[in-house]
Order: sequence, then C-alpha cells, then structure tokens
Amino acid sequence: MKTGFWLEEFAAPYYVFKDAGAEVVLASPAGGQPPLDPKSELPDFQTEMTHRFNGDLEAHTALANTVRLDSVSEEGFDAVFYPGGHGPLWDLAESETSISLIESFERAGKILGFVCHAPGVLRHVSTAGGSPLIKGRRVTGFTNGEEAAVELTEVVPFLIEDEFQKLGGLYEKGGDWAPFVIEDGRLITGQNPASSEGVAKALVAQLK
Repeated sequence: MKTGFWLEEFAAPYYVFKDAGAEVVLASPAGGQPPLDPKSELPDFQTEMTHRFNGDLEAHTALANTVRLDSVSEEGFDAVFYPGGHGPLWDLAESETSISLIESFERAGKILGFVCHAPGVLRHVSTAGGSPLIKGRRVTGFTNGEEAAVELTEVVPFLIEDEFQKLGGLYEKGGDWAPFVIEDGRLITGQNPASSEGVAKALVAQLK
C-alpha cells in the first residue's frame, strides 16, 4: 500500500497558519519532498484549500524542500503541528526523532496539534514522569468506524481508538467524517480530515 500524508490535512492548516501571519517551517523525516498519499489527490477529496495549494507555486516549492526532522528543535518555535494520512502510523509513530521532539515541545509548555491519523504519533510519547503523554487526557483521532469504512482495519499497524484507550487516554469521538476537535490544555487533536481546519484554528487561537 502506497501511503503518506493526506493533502487536505496539510493544505488547510498551512493556509490557516499563513493567513494568521505565522512563520511556517515544513519538516519531514527524510527532508525534501515527503510522500503524499496518492488517494488524497483524487477528485472526491479536493477542497477549497487543496485547490488553493495546487495553484500556489510558493507552497509547492516549500513542500518539495522540507527540512529534515532531526534538524528541528523546539527552540525558536511556538507550536508543532502534524498532518495525518496513514503514513505517520508507520514512520513517525516509531521515530525516536519525532518522539523526543514532541516531548521537548511538551516539556517547554508549547502547543501540540495533530489531526486524523497524526495523533497516532503520540503512542510512544511520554511525560517527564515517564507515563504516556495522553494518559488521563482528552484526545481524539481517526475512529475504528472510519478505519473500517476505508477498509484498512487489517492493514494499519494499530487502531488509534483502541491504542489510546489502552494507554489510558480519555478518547472521545464525534460522528464519522464530521469535524471534531478536542483541546486538552495545549494538546489539540482532531478526529479526521474534516477536522484539520478546526485544529489549526484552535492552535492559532491559543497562540494569540
């Protein structure tokens, strides 16, 4: 299965941040052009924000030239945001670089934003005390029902809903495919692609 990040979950937050006047630095595990989930380019999944991205040469250039994730530190940043797509379940969820980066943002009291499958990257992230970061915290992410609807329940390395409950997270969800965003202090999570703009707007509101 060819996967990667989901275009809409990158495009919508990108423009929410840019339109708010934020300085955005794009990073990926290997640097350069990160893999895009080819399904996210299908006509059914296009939105006003993806059309805007497709016509934006500056944004395309920025995405083709992401910095390597291991070159980023929390110093100099106010927040970190992870778009979803199934890709992060395989690489970022198991990446020591990503795990320690998120932990450094959390320790510094900075804002953490994740949408759809991206909350899955929190599965091995711990608090300073060593317990799972999401334990006892309100969180959301792609539901078991949504995963079943796209027929990938048996393909993904883990199901976010099950994993979060196992880790002691206070997992919540709205209707399948409907926008649903949870803010637990500086931890902001969104359930699905429809929630990407909401997560980004919540993050910007906290920055202000």
